[in-house]
Amino acid sequence: MRNVAVLGLFFAAFSVGGAEPLAAAAPVREPLLAKLGQLGSAVTAATVTRHSATAPKALQTRDTPVVESAGSCAAGMVLVEGDYCTEVRHECEKWLDDPKLPYARCQQYKPTARCVGQRVPMRFCIDRTEYTAPGEDLPLNWQSFVSGSKVCKSVGKRLCTESEWNFACEGEEMRPYPYGWSREPKCNQDRADLYENNPRKQILKDNRMASSELSECVSPFGVLNMAGNLDEPVLRENARFNPPFRNGLKGGWWMAARNRCRPATTKHDDHYNDIQVGVRCCGEAPGAAAPTG
Repeated sequence: MRNVAVLGLFFAAFSVGGAEPLAAAAPVREPLLAKLGQLGSAVTAATVTRHSATAPKALQTRDTPVVESAGSCAAGMVLVEGDYCTEVRHECEKWLDDPKLPYARCQQYKPTARCVGQRVPMRFCIDRTEYTAPGEDLPLNWQSFVSGSKVCKSVGKRLCTESEWNFACEGEEMRPYPYGWSREPKCNQDRADLYENNPRKQILKDNRMASSELSECVSPFGVLNMAGNLDEPVLRENARFNPPFRNGLKGGWWMAARNRCRPATTKHDDHYNDIQVGVRCCGEAPGAAAPTG
């Protein structure tokens, strides 16, 4: 879909990763392996704060993430370890958009989440940043589930499962946004400048940003840009044997949409690619078994 006719039609290709009840974020209802498995009304676009510092490297507290765990994961990867909740409920206290709209954005959530599923131990490695080719400044785009799988395989890794991606984004606190409980201009999202200046047709602008510019867009585990910047394909556990619809797109990109940890776009096939789709890889932590499929 290189040419976008109207933004509303573009949204029609999106779907919610599970029903979103009233003031709650969309829960994940997919089993993990055999057991596990959101433009609303326009508002003033937030200006993305740009940063030149690299991600923090302090030891983890509730608000200060660990970026690396020495000796556990390959260079550029982060160890994610803890208990993941298979189904989560959030309560929005203040909406930016009409909450009945499918891609409504919440300004402020209650700073607690309820785990209404099961707690499952997880331990794996994930790329701290979206894949950026050697010598390039911006992360790779125009990717798909299929091409992204090949990119990860070429560097000895694999695409993340949806549950792995969720956990790396939200942490054990089950945050709705990787950086916390209120929507803040920390990530490359809520952009108003979506299109090229072309009088004949609407073409999406390439608004990618380098990870080093977004060091505050960080998850509890120290993973960057899990909201905004680029959609990232993952393997949906309950669809792993259903090609060509095994994939979900996570995190959202630079348009004003949900850009939260749990929702997923699931209407595209495994070969779908576009300017806003990138890649992030996962891998096994020492001593952990690889997901099957």
